[in-house]
Amino acid sequence: MATRWIRKRAEAVLNLDHRAWVEVDLGAIAHNVTAMKSLLPPSTQIMAIAKADAYGHGAVDVARTALSAGAKRLGVATIPEGVQLRQAGVTAPIAILGATNTLAELREMVEYRLQPTIGHGDQLRQLAEFLTALGQRLGIHGAIDTGMGRLGVHWTEGVAFARACLLCPVVQVCSFYSHLATADEPDPTLCHQQRQRFEAVCRALQQSGWVLPPLHLANTAALLRDRTCDYDWVRPGLGIYGLYPAPHLRDRLTLRPAMTVKARITQIKTLPAGSGISYGHRYHTDSERAIAVVGIGYADGIPRGLSNRIAVAVGGGLAPQVGTITMDQCMIDVTELPRVRVGDVVTVLGDHPGGSAQEWAEILGTISWEILCGFKHRLPRLNLLARAIAPAAAAHLPK
Repeated sequence: MATRWIRKRAEAVLNLDHRAWVEVDLGAIAHNVTAMKSLLPPSTQIMAIAKADAYGHGAVDVARTALSAGAKRLGVATIPEGVQLRQAGVTAPIAILGATNTLAELREMVEYRLQPTIGHGDQLRQLAEFLTALGQRLGIHGAIDTGMGRLGVHWTEGVAFARACLLCPVVQVCSFYSHLATADEPDPTLCHQQRQRFEAVCRALQQSGWVLPPLHLANTAALLRDRTCDYDWVRPGLGIYGLYPAPHLRDRLTLRPAMTVKARITQIKTLPAGSGISYGHRYHTDSERAIAVVGIGYADGIPRGLSNRIAVAVGGGLAPQVGTITMDQCMIDVTELPRVRVGDVVTVLGDHPGGSAQEWAEILGTISWEILCGFKHRLPRLNLLARAIAPAAAAHLPK
């Protein structure tokens, strides 16, 4: 009852001012973190990935919720993302998983207590010179490329690189890590090969007498499928937001999608048979139809490639989207939903058939990550159910 009241009250307030918006269920974020934590041994910590504004969900509130639900640290891609969290009062360790190379970037790292990823010797030397001149120490994460072909030193050079990091007096090595390229695919061969390469580097260091810092390898897919990849930390991203990296991983855990996208109907008109709809007239009515205009388009995040291929939820039923999706608006056929009126709320992305990020991604031949990150910030974010989650988590959310 309380949950329904919160949602209805929030929608009533928001509908006065906005044509379209994104709803973020922070209770789902908390649930997903707790659920993934339940799969892990007690010694394994969660680094919640909050890059790209927490996959479009709002980095600050997602970070607070994830930490309150049991995550111990955060990962972002860029320095501004880390600065945003620090300026919002987030004090947990924050790893910058993207590259950092300039002195200006290093200054911000020190000022905001952010921990850079170091992926090659030149980068380590530059950082060491900077910190020595400053008289400061900084936590770092050493990246070892075991097969992703992206950031990090090649695994065959991993031992020498790791030793250089551990010997550097002005850095604290917070972790060594690698990133899996195919953990979401059914064939585990490459995933196992990457893990073996990572372990070979770590084993060689241990045999030389080094005490290893925390290790981490697993993204959401590896967390769901393979306990041998847990190590000391895991780095779930997509799972925090309630989506599965691949269909064959759905039975491992019950996750709750946290994002819903809604808009309002701005006009309804009756058009005769044979009427062309929207740019290019790529849809024509086959009989007299009631066509509603919805105030959301591809500039907000609905890919134009979905034109004539999805349905939305409105008025207790489903309405097909018709005609080319335009920059700020799209059209739906509400002929079979006679009670629909101007101002009614349309669920564009949600739990109705054909309305999930995964289904959209399959239609477009892309991935659900891209769908979530596509909803632009001209759509306001509305956090729902913040008070319905655990009191410890709710205490950290905005009043």
